[in-house]
Amino acid sequence: MNPSSKIFQKLAVLLVMTASMAVSAEFAGGGFVRAASETEAAAQVGQAAPEFKATASNGKTVDLSQYKGKVVVLEWFNHGCPFVVKHYDSGNMQSLQKDYTGKGVVWLSICSSAEGKQGYRTADEHNADLKKYKAAPTAVLIDADGKIGRLYGAKTTPHMFVIDKKGVLVYAGAIDDQNDTDINTIKTAHKHYVKDALDELLSGKTVAVGSVKSYGCSVKYQ
Repeated sequence: MNPSSKIFQKLAVLLVMTASMAVSAEFAGGGFVRAASETEAAAQVGQAAPEFKATASNGKTVDLSQYKGKVVVLEWFNHGCPFVVKHYDSGNMQSLQKDYTGKGVVWLSICSSAEGKQGYRTADEHNADLKKYKAAPTAVLIDADGKIGRLYGAKTTPHMFVIDKKGVLVYAGAIDDQNDTDINTIKTAHKHYVKDALDELLSGKTVAVGSVKSYGCSVKYQ
């Protein structure tokens, strides 16, 4: 083997070893990223909200298509998350649920926590939590396999989505502009994004702010 061939062979081996080490490091750190085509959410503001079916905690099947003609809120939650605790212990989330379902809005609370992870509940446990917190969503949907969460790109708890009467996703993001776990800041929030979006829709206006980065705990996917 001539000298140039030996050099080429050594370089090839070095490149393979470097690539292998890089992949191993990603796996070791739990940070290996799937291809974009596998992780990119189908839900996009300004486009039709992706259809889905899910089993509610009351045992009934909920089909998003059954709510065409109504404004729909999707609320991702996890009662083990302090950001969710903030909005439930203060009564803020329940107040929004009661107020807007009273105005004909459909409110679907969705838990995408996988079994064995923070926030996971059985149907009976979810129903017990409904009574405990005096919550008033239209239904609590159990998404333990994370299919709906990934479909919508739900990243945090809470993460809020608003769908208009035509079935178009018109808002995705934070519930308000207070990225903390302090109950007191709910009253001092300058922007109440979900409330504002719902008020605009119900008054026949266009939603002014369609997307804001959500805050909270990461969704505990499987």
